[in-house]
Amino acid sequence: MDPYLEQAIFWSEFHSRLIVAIADALAPSLLPKYYIAVETRTYWDSTGDDLLVGIPDAIVLSAARPSPRPQPVSDGVATTTTIRPQAVILPMPLELKERYLSIREVGSDGVITVLEVLSPANKRRGDGRIAYEAKRQRLLGSTSHLVEIDLLRSEEPMAMRPIGGEAPSGASYRILVSRSERRPQADLYEFPLQVPIPAFPLPLKEPGEAVKVELQPIVQGIYDRGGYGLRIDYQAPVPPPPLSPEDSAWVNEVLKTHP
Repeated sequence: MDPYLEQAIFWSEFHSRLIVAIADALAPSLLPKYYIAVETRTYWDSTGDDLLVGIPDAIVLSAARPSPRPQPVSDGVATTTTIRPQAVILPMPLELKERYLSIREVGSDGVITVLEVLSPANKRRGDGRIAYEAKRQRLLGSTSHLVEIDLLRSEEPMAMRPIGGEAPSGASYRILVSRSERRPQADLYEFPLQVPIPAFPLPLKEPGEAVKVELQPIVQGIYDRGGYGLRIDYQAPVPPPPLSPEDSAWVNEVLKTHP
């Protein structure tokens, strides 16, 4: 992954491109038994201005030009000052629309698998996380499989715990594959910044039936077609959270090799 893509100004567009690119890449392997649908969920979120950056159709209110400084008015006896209103911005609920993928059976239209690519609104504490966690719980209580792709280093990962008391690896990124017949057990692919994104199976209707997803070339294709190499300022600091010393040294070396 490229941690610079986590900037709000790039992530919303990258997220939309990734959803469509995954759908296009998987469709030939799923047809004619299954089809993959790009679907949208809508919810309201009250959040800070940083989340608004890069979100299409978001309404951002800006303050009007400041009024001239009021001048004292003298009547010859006493001096009074006229109080003029100051322009302010109120916290507004924002209607967010997020895309996700559903693999459905041809004929019945039954939802076999839901594939989610997490957004910052899904992970940070607030309305967005609450809405996503509620949907996640409904999915985990259903007969549909869930694939959850987390390519964001920031914020707390989604709820899960290791088996046998193993400590979490602390890796930057995660891909969760939850087959309905194996719950509550699921397969977690954790990987750090410095390694390619691992391939993973997309579970289908029959036990053991799956399609292999090669996510790394899909991400690389989006990066190339979107011109991110020309648009990102790689002289700027990596967006938060801070990188580990090892990752920071690796990023600096990559930037020296590929300026």
